[in-house]
Amino acid sequence: MAIPAVLEGLIAPIASAQGLALVRVQMNGSKAGQTLQVMAEDPATGQLTLEQCETLSRALSAMLDETDPIEHEYALEVSSPGIDRPLTRFADYPKWVGHDVRVKFHESIDGRVRLHGAIAGVTGDAVDFTVPTIGPVRVPFTLIDAAKLVLTNKLIAASRPLDFADAEQIVDDSSDDTDPVDLADPVDLADLADLADLADLADNDNTQED
Repeated sequence: MAIPAVLEGLIAPIASAQGLALVRVQMNGSKAGQTLQVMAEDPATGQLTLEQCETLSRALSAMLDETDPIEHEYALEVSSPGIDRPLTRFADYPKWVGHDVRVKFHESIDGRVRLHGAIAGVTGDAVDFTVPTIGPVRVPFTLIDAAKLVLTNKLIAASRPLDFADAEQIVDDSSDDTDPVDLADPVDLADLADLADLADLADNDNTQED
């Protein structure tokens, strides 16, 4: 069975040839009914038009029919990231500084595998977050398994064109008076002794799903 990394190697050049950037490739469902989900974007807009989706889908269908990398029956789904998009690349994080995000780690850290906070920036090869209960937190990008923006009024205002397909419930942040983030001496998550106060973390295993 083809794994996402192999499929990504086949799909990325086709997307690139159409001026698109690949966001994510994953297989969903069981062998009895799997879906190959290809998420891509136009770098100029961060989204895809219907025409772009259809053009990419036709090209990918032709390639997959020819190379036949998947052993069992599946359906191909080509989509835009949507407004509450997954963040799959390190370069995604600086674009969304100040916005809320749910993050899932590759492994448990002090008994926690999730984080819900605001993106504060990047430092070296790590991502800085502000978590309400503990303040600044720095997470090496390699420890991040999945991350997804939280749909808020602020995110809607910052996103054009809008694509609300499969978007989660909007969080009302209109009364947010939070001061600007201070990244001075952020806590290094790897050295954080106690995350017991990290309350209200997103219990959402769909950070890798739309």
